[in-house]
Amino acid sequence: PLSCCDTCGFGCEGGYPGKAWDYWKRSGIVTGGSMEQQTGCQPYPFPTCSHLGKGHHPPCPKTFSETPECVRQCHQGYPKKYSDDLYFASESYNIQDREEEIMHELMNNGPVQGSIDVYEDFLNYNEGIYQHVAGKILTVHAIKLLGWGVENGTKYWLLANSWNEDWGENGFFRMLRGTDECGIESEVVAGMPEKTT
Repeated sequence: PLSCCDTCGFGCEGGYPGKAWDYWKRSGIVTGGSMEQQTGCQPYPFPTCSHLGKGHHPPCPKTFSETPECVRQCHQGYPKKYSDDLYFASESYNIQDREEEIMHELMNNGPVQGSIDVYEDFLNYNEGIYQHVAGKILTVHAIKLLGWGVENGTKYWLLANSWNEDWGENGFFRMLRGTDECGIESEVVAGMPEKTT
């Protein structure tokens, strides 16, 4: 699990997506899943919660949770050993910070990861194409970049957030494309899984 990655950053208080991809290549990661479902070797250690007080889940804590202890074993009752559940990347890499390069990677290899500067007005996002207008910067946040499109002549990226389906457009959001809005095009990383037999 990434809680074992001492170069990835600051645990639950943020980190470096590129270092996480490197860790996957070097050390491997095991299957996960939600805390409630307990379907993988190491399910997510925190219950599903509602970010920003919206939705049908209990509200998320106001402070960061402690980073879970690094444990290299599957939860009790899981049918595989930890070492048998490890999956590795064959490579991890940075994507050049150009719109066309990111689109090429998405088209050929699927979703990539990036990070964005989160401003106060992002917390109020519900729908549409987000563009920062007002408010100070609050944090930098990791996201998954899934695709792109155009709506009424405005180019956008399609992204997945980790704030559950109660937030934004069912857990997704769109952000202005081609202008490095909130740094979206600056820190894009990806990797390829090892082939399994």
